[in-house]
Amino acid sequence: MGNPLDLKFETMEGVETTLRELGNSETSKWVVVNVASACGFTRQYTQLQEISQQDEVTVVGFPCNQFGAQEPGTHEEICDFTSEKYNVDFPLMAKLEVNGENQHSLFQILNQSTGDDGYTGDIRWNFEKFVITSDGEISRYSSKVSPLDIV
Repeated sequence: MGNPLDLKFETMEGVETTLRELGNSETSKWVVVNVASACGFTRQYTQLQEISQQDEVTVVGFPCNQFGAQEPGTHEEICDFTSEKYNVDFPLMAKLEVNGENQHSLFQILNQSTGDDGYTGDIRWNFEKFVITSDGEISRYSSKVSPLDIV
């Protein structure tokens, strides 16, 4: 399937991009996280925003409504909520599916990685995090792990 940094997906504006394109010349780590606005882990937006300020880190959020229907909002509602409540300015992509029949190809690759807890397989809940290095190496972290502890 190739390097996950080069797989295409859509922004909330419907523009096709890749993780690599969202990074900059200093990016050496991309943090990919499936996000939701009505989850017990939603407060992690604060920590994700904090690590997104590091020069070598690019955080990218992928809204997903597959876990307890905790991301029902429109793209505009999601952006308004995260901006107003958590001051998020890292990129949020178009809502997608991280598991199942309509799983996005990026998450097909990410779900093959083994987590910090030894788990490999489908994403279990909102705010599961993946750190991808520029050479495509993937580290996986459960929802319970603070974003501050992964980079």
